[in-house]
Amino acid sequence: MARPWLPCLLLPALMMSVAANRPPKFLPNMTSVILPEDLPVGSEAFWLAVEDPENGPLTYNIAGTNAYFFSVSQTTGQVKLASALDFETLKFFRISISVTDGHNKDQKEMVVVIEDRNDNAPVFQDPVLSISINETLPVGSVVFSVLATDPDTGSAGVVKYYIEKVIPSTLDSKHLFKILENGSVVLNDSLSYNNKSAFYQLELKACDSGGLFNNTNVTQCSQPIFPFISVIDQPDLDPQFVREFYSASVSEDAPVNTSVLMVQAVDGDRGINDVLTYSISNSTRPGWFAVGDDGVIRVSSPLDREQLREENEEVQFQVTATEMNLNIYGQEAKVSTWVTLTVLDVNDHKPEFYNCVLEDCSFTPQEAQDTFTAYVDEHVSARIPIDNLTMVAYDPDKGNNGTFLLSLGGPDAGAFSVSPGRAAGSADVQVLVRNSEMVDYENKNVMLVQVVATDSVSKKSSIATVTIHLTDINDHRPTFPERSYNLSLLEDSATGTVVTSSIHAEDPDTGEWGRITYSLLLGNGAEVFEVDPTSGTVTVKDGMLLDREKQAVYYLTLQATDGGGLSDTTMLQIYLLDVNDNAPVVYGSYNIFVQEEKGNVSVIIEAYDNDERDTNNSRLVFSLLPGPYSQNFSVDPNTGLLRNVGPLDREAIDLALEGRIVLTVRVSDCGVPPLSTEVNVTITVEDINDNLAVFTQSTYQFSVKEQDPGALVGIVEARDADQTEANNRISFVLSGTGANNFMLRGVVLEFGVAQGQLWLPSDVSLDYEVQDFFQLVVNAENPGPQELEATAGVNVTVVDVNDEPPTLDEASLQGISVAENGTQHGEVAKVVAHDVDSGSKLEIQLVNVICTKAGADVGSLCQGWFSVAANGSVYINQSEAIDYEACDLVTLVVRAYDLNTDPRFQAYSKNGNLPITIEDVNDNAPYFLPDDRTFVIIPELVLPNQQVASVRARDADSGRNGEIQFSIVQTDFITKDGTKTPFQGFQITKSSEAGVFIGSILLVTNLDPTIQGTYQVTVKAQDMPSVGPPLEATISLNLFTVDEGYRVRLQFSTDKVDVGTSVEEIKAALTQATKTSVYVVNIQDLDSSARVQARSYLDAYFVFSNGTALTLNELSLMIRADQGALTQLLQLGLVMLGSQGNQESDQPKLLTGVIIGLAGVLLLVLVVMVLSIVCMRKSYHRKIRAMKASREAQNTAAGIVSSAPAIPGTNMYNTERANPVLNLLTNDLEYLDSSNEMDLDYVSINSLDDNSVDLNKNNRETKQQSPSSTPEPHAEPEPLKEVLSGRKAGLTGQHGQSYSFTNPGLDTSHL
Repeated sequence: MARPWLPCLLLPALMMSVAANRPPKFLPNMTSVILPEDLPVGSEAFWLAVEDPENGPLTYNIAGTNAYFFSVSQTTGQVKLASALDFETLKFFRISISVTDGHNKDQKEMVVVIEDRNDNAPVFQDPVLSISINETLPVGSVVFSVLATDPDTGSAGVVKYYIEKVIPSTLDSKHLFKILENGSVVLNDSLSYNNKSAFYQLELKACDSGGLFNNTNVTQCSQPIFPFISVIDQPDLDPQFVREFYSASVSEDAPVNTSVLMVQAVDGDRGINDVLTYSISNSTRPGWFAVGDDGVIRVSSPLDREQLREENEEVQFQVTATEMNLNIYGQEAKVSTWVTLTVLDVNDHKPEFYNCVLEDCSFTPQEAQDTFTAYVDEHVSARIPIDNLTMVAYDPDKGNNGTFLLSLGGPDAGAFSVSPGRAAGSADVQVLVRNSEMVDYENKNVMLVQVVATDSVSKKSSIATVTIHLTDINDHRPTFPERSYNLSLLEDSATGTVVTSSIHAEDPDTGEWGRITYSLLLGNGAEVFEVDPTSGTVTVKDGMLLDREKQAVYYLTLQATDGGGLSDTTMLQIYLLDVNDNAPVVYGSYNIFVQEEKGNVSVIIEAYDNDERDTNNSRLVFSLLPGPYSQNFSVDPNTGLLRNVGPLDREAIDLALEGRIVLTVRVSDCGVPPLSTEVNVTITVEDINDNLAVFTQSTYQFSVKEQDPGALVGIVEARDADQTEANNRISFVLSGTGANNFMLRGVVLEFGVAQGQLWLPSDVSLDYEVQDFFQLVVNAENPGPQELEATAGVNVTVVDVNDEPPTLDEASLQGISVAENGTQHGEVAKVVAHDVDSGSKLEIQLVNVICTKAGADVGSLCQGWFSVAANGSVYINQSEAIDYEACDLVTLVVRAYDLNTDPRFQAYSKNGNLPITIEDVNDNAPYFLPDDRTFVIIPELVLPNQQVASVRARDADSGRNGEIQFSIVQTDFITKDGTKTPFQGFQITKSSEAGVFIGSILLVTNLDPTIQGTYQVTVKAQDMPSVGPPLEATISLNLFTVDEGYRVRLQFSTDKVDVGTSVEEIKAALTQATKTSVYVVNIQDLDSSARVQARSYLDAYFVFSNGTALTLNELSLMIRADQGALTQLLQLGLVMLGSQGNQESDQPKLLTGVIIGLAGVLLLVLVVMVLSIVCMRKSYHRKIRAMKASREAQNTAAGIVSSAPAIPGTNMYNTERANPVLNLLTNDLEYLDSSNEMDLDYVSINSLDDNSVDLNKNNRETKQQSPSSTPEPHAEPEPLKEVLSGRKAGLTGQHGQSYSFTNPGLDTSHL
């Protein structure tokens, strides 16, 4: 049967069910969130805030492409950061947040805004590593520019540039360059290739302006770059004196040839360093001084200082230094400087002060004075001298020695000045007013200054103290502090009573101007009062006239007048006061006895007052003064009746008073001021036994450990409030089941207080397992007629003992690994402990933290990296601070502690070690170690694969992360004129020592010794991480070259063996004289046949640290300037200095002459041969005879012709053994010298030259005997053609190129 009414009933119920479950909603503020980019991963980011009317369980979720940045707790809505944020990569993004209660869901979009932090350091963009500039570049010019960028925003992205270091590090170069805010490096001072440096290397750094990072304001800086600046020299300078001017002093008694001063000039172009000569001109005293070639100025004739008084005792002249050769403009290069020589006597005096007039001073030592007195009016005008000061300063020395400076010191120097400021010999000294405002008598009437005279040469000084007394003037009038004063006076004041002595007028003037006179102007009360004219004290002139009932107030005018007639007045209002001069009087004394609880006190205090009746001065009022027990009593204020307020209790009274209460009753009148009298009332309260003994607790709860005989279980205490010994004695009685196991000892603590000590007998110990609880009763009895007693319960609990220490689980102490630099967070391990006792309460404690690096203790560096919770959880506490480079192993020393262990037993476990190994992360870039060395290459000495320079670098990381490999990025050769050419002649090898990686730069090819310049090598150091990109650093090195033109030869009287033995001493002496590095090239003997004193020679270079080298002339000057080094070199056999070029200069000329001569002879031979052939062809018969002569030649016996025929055109005396016709060596012609040829043929024809270079005889080629051969009868070879044709075949086969040819004009075979 259908029921149409059923849907109608179910529909409202269904609608109510649906409406009852309303969806959760996100709060309105859940639209955006701002997070800092340095928020650590795992930290709380925000909460999803939702409003749910049902408060049911909710499920939270985050979705979207960027949801991976967060992890959300689905039950709580807490959102943590799951992936690191980076503002530079993503400044903001959107995520979808949702929440559901299982039925309904709310979803919305949230914008996550990333807040920038200073997490990036500036980075240089394509930095300039090398640049050349002219030494004449104007100051302020831009040398080059760099650009560093920082992706951070705000101040953290504002880049500032800094020059950290300039190499070479000198005072001149420290501020030679400056860098602008835009990164432009600007020349800040002038350059000088010769006077400063030929190169500079800058260390540049870029830093941001700071910003927040990890809640700290930090500044990030870039890795430094090292641009190299080469200065190009201009060889057009005149010589320069090493000092701008020269001055010296010499005693007038100096003998002739005394050295006074040495002037020194150097060629402005260091590459030339021409020889200089010195001369004197424009002398104010010609002939007195002379200068030698060494620049030393000597006395050339006797000196006389007295002749120079008009010339300030000085001789001035010009010294001119002239180069031997003309400069590039064809002019004489010279420079002059002024030399000032002072002829002195001894400066043995200092300026002193005298109290006299200059014209009358005798300047004897006895008259010298250091204290003076003067006077001046206050506020006098500036530049006015002070009065009564006669001061003269005098220095008996002459000229500059007698010149002194005057200055002012002392506490008041700012108010005055001294004149003159400078004087010579003697001068009147005046002290002038400088600041008239400071000369104020009212502030200071005596001022002190110190006049200081300082010798301008010896700086010796004298000080004179001047005491300046200021004179006062009347520039102030007297002034009263107030315009009127209210005063009061008792009407019974006697004549002379002081009304007031505190009213004074003030006048800052002194003396007569500041003396004040007081007076009362005529008027009301002038006959009653008077004033002291000096002190201003107002007194009663006639006390009989004072009557308040007649006149209550007097009005007086007080006047103050100073010595100059200036005055001021004030009004005095004097009120007369009535007097209450009689105090109340009390009759008799009061002692009362009363029993506690039952007795009452009732007594009247009787008193009277002799003042006038029916006035306040005679009306009496009774009061009870406060006391310990005054609240238990009351007194009637009008009648004086004393009563107790309630029953009296003897026990409420202090025991020390023995029941006596002393009350103080005050009887006062009502006068003004009121007078009073006090009386003591003694009330003795007698004791009765009306109190029971009372326990401090109704039930006592005690506990005692098992197996502890003789232990004190507890203490009960009872009190009896009665205050007599007979009424408050207490005794204790113990009862109850098991009472025989205890004993109770009664002890009287104090009056009315007893204590019962509950003990275990020494032979009784309780057993927790037998009986763990005792319920006892203790009685406190008070003996007496009433036999009163009190009871209290005593509950004794027997306590089980916890006697076993806890132990650590060894499995939980296994080592773990943690990566450095904030890689990991949260819990990393958990320490577990066990205890066999029941009821134990364990906690894990951190005992110590041991920080080690490579097995060495590094102190407390890692103390805060990890923390241990009480439950044993080990947390990373400072993830970002964990640094492998500082500590690679952290050992946490832990122990377990049982909080419930019995104090008699050990509560701690043994210590356990939890090792935490710190894993390295490649977070440190390599860096080059500072090196101030200068690298110099002498091409003649350097061979391929030889080390010419090195770099050193470190990397703070370890393993592969800390291993460094080197590479040469770029090599340029920079000539002296600044031309730069790429060069590929270096390679670098790696080695390591004690954690430092060394890159050795090797030369792989030969260098041209004739050129000079700088090889600029850029080296890169790069680490080798196993994971991630490598980090790197670069550095530029400068390798200076020295060409062979600076090779210098030193000749010695000993042979090369002795020179080689003493070479270190020779180098040391040369280094001492030249301050250079000495590089020895060769040591050889000279030809024994040469007509010279020297037997051997040493070739060497002398190089400065900046790559420049000494020439022969410079070396000669320096050795001669150092007498010690010269003496030592002479002792070692030095006989001559010379350059290799000069000594060998004649050899090429001689060789050239020989070659030209041979060529002429050869040409003449050819002409003769041609003419002969032409003539022989004209006659047939002559040809027949020639053929017959040829046959006869073939029949000639062997041995008649030399077995070693000469090769046409060969010159055996040529040093190079060259064939001038074929331009071939004799070896190439396969011609061997005859065995009987003299050895001297191998010697240069220049061997007789005294300055020749001895050839290396050890390298001579050994001569071989040519094999003799007999020509066959039927062969008629033409000698030259045969030799050339044979050589042609041999050379063509070996080298693929022909070196021979056939000249038909020389063919004689047809003859």
